[in-house]
Amino acid sequence: MRDFTLNSSLRLSHLLRAAGLVVALLVLTPTTSRAQTWLVSTDAYIKMGVMDKFGQLGTYTARFVVTNQANGKEFILVKQVEKGQNGIDVMFPSEPSDPDYFKTEAGEAAKGTPGRYTWECQVGGKKVVGGRFTFPEVGNDITVVDRR
Repeated sequence: MRDFTLNSSLRLSHLLRAAGLVVALLVLTPTTSRAQTWLVSTDAYIKMGVMDKFGQLGTYTARFVVTNQANGKEFILVKQVEKGQNGIDVMFPSEPSDPDYFKTEAGEAAKGTPGRYTWECQVGGKKVVGGRFTFPEVGNDITVVDRR
């Protein structure tokens, strides 16, 4: 009788282990395969800056003006440059969620619209630096990756 109880306990133990393994395999086996899904975002930015090379001004206000050559719209960003900082870099277009961002006098936020632009930085009401740039058209390619 004792052998029967011991053998049935071992058989039950093996049976439970096998059942657990089957359940684990079922849980870990992937269900239907799907293609990968991707989101894409591409933004172009222009970095421009100004610097009082020898730090002679101390604290000053830098007024950046970017002009869209196609429609003449001016986008303005004013930054305070503290003594000892000497210069500042800004990004165009800046995010409208930033406390300071490029916008028109009417408050319209700048966008990275493809086209030609000119820019200048004014200090004390005078143009101190400037330049030009072109925003290219930006496109995105998405590849569907099939899982099999």
